[in-house]
Formats: sequence, C-alpha cells, structure tokens
Amino acid sequence: MIYLDHAAATPVSKKVLEAMTPYFTDDFFNPSAAYLPAKKVAHDYGEAKGIIAHAIGAKASDLIITAGATEANNLAFTAIKQGGHVLYLETEHDSVRRVAENCSGEAVKVLDNGLIDLANLKAKISDETQLISISLANNELGTIQPLAEVAQIIREIKIDRMKRGVKTQLLLHSDASQALNLLDINVARLGIDLLTLNAAKVYGPKGVGALYVSHDVRLKPLTVGGGQENGLRSGTENVPGVIGFAKAIEIAKEHLNGNRKKYANWRRILLSELQGYELINKKHTLDNFIVLCYNGIDAERLVFLLEEKDICVATGAACAASKGVRSHVLKAIGLSDEQIAGSLRITLGETNTEEQIHEAARIINQVVHDEKERIGGYE
Repeated sequence: MIYLDHAAATPVSKKVLEAMTPYFTDDFFNPSAAYLPAKKVAHDYGEAKGIIAHAIGAKASDLIITAGATEANNLAFTAIKQGGHVLYLETEHDSVRRVAENCSGEAVKVLDNGLIDLANLKAKISDETQLISISLANNELGTIQPLAEVAQIIREIKIDRMKRGVKTQLLLHSDASQALNLLDINVARLGIDLLTLNAAKVYGPKGVGALYVSHDVRLKPLTVGGGQENGLRSGTENVPGVIGFAKAIEIAKEHLNGNRKKYANWRRILLSELQGYELINKKHTLDNFIVLCYNGIDAERLVFLLEEKDICVATGAACAASKGVRSHVLKAIGLSDEQIAGSLRITLGETNTEEQIHEAARIINQVVHDEKERIGGYE
C-alpha cells in the first residue's frame, strides 16, 4: 500500500511505541497514588509534559493534557465570558467551527489562496470580541496562516481598548495540529494565548492532545472529578499516551528541517510527473500537502479506484468525507461545485519513499486516464 493521507492519521512510530510500552505493563501505576512506584510514574508524566511544552517554548505547567485536538479546541473556548463575541476563520476544522457557532461566533473570510483576509478580520473585531481562533496550518489545504501579523493587530487593538477604558479581554487561539512536525512553533514568537496540539498527527498515539494556556487566561473545566490537570481535565492521567506524545515531539523536532526538505522534494517530483490537474494550494502551504483538481472527474470515485490499486488518498478532511459532505474549505476559497467535486488531497509522510512517489504518480495518471476514457473524455 502507498499511503498518501498523513493529514488524516499517522502510524505510531516504533520508537514512540517502545517508549510507551513500559507504562502499559511494568509502570502501570496511577500517578495520584501515594506509594513510591506511583510517584515515579507521576515524575515521568511531568517530565514528558515538560518535553512537549519545551517544544513550543512553554513550561509543563502551561499545558492541559486532553483526549485530542477536538477536546483541546472545545476547552479553549471556555475562556469566553458570558455575552462575549467570537471570531473564527471560515476554513477552520469542524471542532472549532461548531463550538464557535454555539457561542454565536462570526466567520472571518479567507482570500482565494486560503490566507486570512486581514482587512475582514479588522472590520469584524468589536469591543465585545473576546476570542479569535485561527489554525496555524489548515487541515485540508495545508495553508500556513500569518499568526504573527494577527497577533500584532490584536496587540494594537488591546492598546486602543486600554486608552478608551474598554476592559474586555481579547485572546488568540490557534489549532496547530497539522503543523507540529513541520514548523518551528514558539508561542511567544507567534503571540498566541491558547494553542492546540495533537499527538495523532506527529506519529504519536491517537486520543492524546494538549492545550497550551497562557498564565493570564482563565478556563472552565469540561470534565470535573479528581482535579487533575489543574482542575481543568479530571480523570486518571493517560501516562502511556503522554510519554508517547513527548517521544514523538522529540523525534519531530530532531528531524524538522530534514523532513521539510524531503517532503518539498517529493512534492516537486509528484507535481512534475502527474498530468492533467489543476494545483489548488500553490503557495504558503506545508511542504507535505498537495491539493489537486481534476476537472470533470468525480474525486470520490477516484479515491475508490485508487484504493483498488493500493493507493490511499483523500477528498478532504476525513471526518467530512466519511459523511459525504462537500468541503467548506474549498468553497471558502472560491472553487466551483465542479472543482470541489474533482479535488483530491494528497499528504506525504514517513511511510513514503521516493520510489513510492514515482509509482503513485504513474498509477494516478493511469487511473485518471482510464476514468476520462470511461466518461468520454473532456477538454
């Protein structure tokens, strides 16, 4: 199988699995217990949190461990006080869009290249706006957003509010799930207050995520009980998951530059060998993301035909594709219904080799050619 859908899921790397295994078997203790073996596990858990936090320029005490990015995104929105105004990018993942809509949130437009329309953002920020949510890298296009520019706009608005005696908080949240193993992330440099992380996208275990929370931000718990994670996420700690997350981040950081160069080269090769496509995400994108449109061809059918040839690709976000929902992201950047229907998302990763890239191009070209023949061709 040639797997080209790493934005949907990544396998747990062997080194990550090795790091996790003892905490399923020998070191299985509850970190909250009073005896020495449990205290050792609690220490190891804290060390792992520190590794995750250090990777984004933060401290272990700044992180709340969650069951994934969706929970982290939902938790971030508890920072909103009653009656607060919320803004979110119209291309956000559903876990942001849905919770923002529940808070009567308002969508900020993107340009046709997928980048945020900064003028539209400025126009929509009011004195009641409390939180703005913008992903660092989009999960369907790989578009890297200029968060530092957004943070500068927010700083200027805060200064203006102070001068006018407006005391409403204004926070910046970002979901960095797709970017963690391809971008050098530093919360201070980005100027953000809340950051979502996801182990499942960096060759770590599924069901583990984290929310970075700036020291002056106050959240409300979604889950109450034993008071773990500073009282914001009760429940026995997922020790193996966090140990695995830390190891995955260590590996990602060690190979960051090499992986970016490798994926950029594979992307170039694939685009040079594929035929008859329109490239959707041309600039400002993660190096492993390729979004193509084959006009006149049903991409969902292409996905099934390619699967028969042992190639896994996607039509968009996995959670949307499984429900047969057309991509709101592609619609937001101005693609027609026909273009959306013909769009494929290819995301490269550690399961691939350069030989696979050449082979994938050959098979995709053949499947597209055969499908054009079947439907009578098109110009």
